[in-house]
Amino acid sequence: MARPIFIAPSILASDFARLADEVAAVERAGADFLHIDVMDGHFVPNLTIGPPIVAALRKVTKLPLDVHLMITNADAFIAEFAEAGADYLTVHVEACPHLHRTVQAIKERGVKAGVTLNPATSLSTIEEILPEVDLVLIMSVNPGFGGQKFITSCLQKTASARAMIDRIGSRALLEVDGGVKIDNAAQVLAAGADVLVAGSAIFSSPDYAATIAAMRAAGQPSSTTPQRVSAHR
Repeated sequence: MARPIFIAPSILASDFARLADEVAAVERAGADFLHIDVMDGHFVPNLTIGPPIVAALRKVTKLPLDVHLMITNADAFIAEFAEAGADYLTVHVEACPHLHRTVQAIKERGVKAGVTLNPATSLSTIEEILPEVDLVLIMSVNPGFGGQKFITSCLQKTASARAMIDRIGSRALLEVDGGVKIDNAAQVLAAGADVLVAGSAIFSSPDYAATIAAMRAAGQPSSTTPQRVSAHR
């Protein structure tokens, strides 16, 4: 049976002057999650938002809040983001020296825990923690800025992550973020992704609903859908 396909618009690409309206628009358009990029200007070269914005978003949407912590000291902010209303808190392997403790701290707050890997980070870094997490996020661009070009080698990495998740019988969602658009959504889904994060592809389009529908449809079997990427070369 085919897995559900989830679309997570990234508010980094939205019009922040109309943020509540933008969130309402993607919710009406069929979004499944709202992806929120938190950047500290240290782990990544950009500054974005903090817990107050997450709390404000929690008041205006019923969508699950998928909060991606691109920050150096995630442990210090877990409680604040949990209290703000995050449904998922995802931390970077590269920024968490005590990853198991960080994941447990997230789960103790009643929030689903995710782990993220940058494009050059090996999947071997999550083997030990994989049974404990609810989401695995594969970055398909180097994080820090929206609108970057998809790194195609991440398709193979996504397929390998899918194989790892399936092998242990994990129910963790596999999410891909960075440069995902209508024209490569089929490849990303064929590699095994469950969740597509898309920023400019959605918020720069004239019709959010049509774009979200097209991305979801890219995962449906058809004569033009690429064969699933193998987890082995």
